[in-house]
Amino acid sequence: MNLALLGAAVGAALAVIGAGIGIGKIGASAVESMARQPEATKDIQGAMILTAALIEGVTLFAIVVCFLIQLKFAG
Repeated sequence: MNLALLGAAVGAALAVIGAGIGIGKIGASAVESMARQPEATKDIQGAMILTAALIEGVTLFAIVVCFLIQLKFAG
């Protein structure tokens, strides 16, 4: 039981860390692309926001699953 709770907590932490790294890389690449090709700024921004939103959605799902695991084994 305690290992399940620990695993859920570690899973949530890894999901958040992975999302932070992923969104950071997206932002860095988008800024670099906009600096190289300023006329494509709007297209790059749109793709960046869409990709960041998808990453956040998957991360939120992973966190909810981890919390549900904690609720199941804690109670």
